[in-house]
Amino acid sequence: MIQRAFIAFIGLAALGLALTATAQNGSAQNKDEVFRQTELFGQVFERVRNLYVDEKTDKELIEAAINGMLRSLDPHSTYIPASEAEEMRIETDGQFGGLGIEVTMEDGFVKVISPLRDTPAEKAGLQPNDLITHLDGQAVQGMNLSEAVDIMRGLVGTSITLTVYREGMDDTFDVELVRAIIPLRTVRARLEGDGTVGYFHISQFSGTTYDSLKRELEEMESENGDKIVGYIMDLRNNPGGLLTQAIDISDAFLDKGEIVSTRGRDPRDVRRIAAVPGDLIDGKPLIVLVNGGSASASEIVAGALKDHRRAVILGTTTFGKGSVQTLYDLPGAGVMKITTQRYFTPAGTSIQATGIVPDIIVEQARIEPLEGQRRLRRESDLRNSLANPQEGEQDPQDEAPAEGSAGDAAPAHDAPTGDKTAPVEDQKSEEQNGETPAPEDNITTVFSQPEEEPVDYQLLRAVDLIRGLAFF
Repeated sequence: MIQRAFIAFIGLAALGLALTATAQNGSAQNKDEVFRQTELFGQVFERVRNLYVDEKTDKELIEAAINGMLRSLDPHSTYIPASEAEEMRIETDGQFGGLGIEVTMEDGFVKVISPLRDTPAEKAGLQPNDLITHLDGQAVQGMNLSEAVDIMRGLVGTSITLTVYREGMDDTFDVELVRAIIPLRTVRARLEGDGTVGYFHISQFSGTTYDSLKRELEEMESENGDKIVGYIMDLRNNPGGLLTQAIDISDAFLDKGEIVSTRGRDPRDVRRIAAVPGDLIDGKPLIVLVNGGSASASEIVAGALKDHRRAVILGTTTFGKGSVQTLYDLPGAGVMKITTQRYFTPAGTSIQATGIVPDIIVEQARIEPLEGQRRLRRESDLRNSLANPQEGEQDPQDEAPAEGSAGDAAPAHDAPTGDKTAPVEDQKSEEQNGETPAPEDNITTVFSQPEEEPVDYQLLRAVDLIRGLAFF
């Protein structure tokens, strides 16, 4: 009896919502049909609840039904349970309560890649390559990276004690940190091409991305503006994010014109967003790198800059997501994400399912020297060749060291750009010198020599193109 009452309640609740929606929308849908479909849902729910081989909670079944309805619409509409909604809010807001360290997992320990500026980690003196062995006295070994990060994050103002091993020290030491608001680092900037090309990579469009980009570009311009001849914006493998941030970042390089237009279900629901005067890089050449992983907000930026001929788009065709999703909080539950609009580039083009085709198509490739290639003879190799009248002056080409010569760094665009693992200390030499290996299970012996990362061919082509544009 109780079960039937519960099913009746579910059916009536669903029916009430359906009828309310029907009345509000002025639909001509027959109310009898709504009754029939709601009754069908109640029957299926009751049978699954009572007959399925494994017991499922009512909450699990209702959430699955909601998610099934949303997912049947398109691949991007979905229901996000309350347990996952907080992580999604962190990604969209662009900040969280934490310590301010970029970390990775190496041989079972949490390794510090770098502390972020003006964060508890930097103020406490944590350094790149530090190994975190314990979190509040709990051993890190046996955890995965996600579990360790969850422990380090927490409420702002609460404290955590990290046990740290640092190469060159005889023992581990404890550091107590107080959690603070930490912005997600979505923008990374550096110089390429012997310091003449500004490069910035945007990993996603969160609530703080534009501010981070503006700060990085202003610093780069103030310190190296007279040397920089152009910029590269790397949007490869950027899955998108907030529409507002995509608009702001497009506007950062445009002085006028439409950035994007959005159109909803109602033909009258059309919104056009235009740029305002101001260019963060003062009209310097700009190249945007894209690939099949560049989606949604990334495509809005690439499409706007391409249509206005403000940037050269280089790489491979983008993902092709031309829709906008809106998030709705469901009181006491999770979040509903539903597609509410389509977007169009300034030229009025929908890139849905087609993507943005780059101006210059460059597939990622591996660069390898040709083996067994015969050296070509030069004028100086010929018998009785004329001497150079400027004998005392050295040929600038001869002054440059041979590529890969010892003691000389490779050009910035040829250098591997990933994070590096510290060199291994030879455990045998320690034993032969009579020194005691470091504590904490001989942590120094677990390092391994990193393999050299391949050259980023697409980035190399972009750097060369910027250099070429600087001549005109």
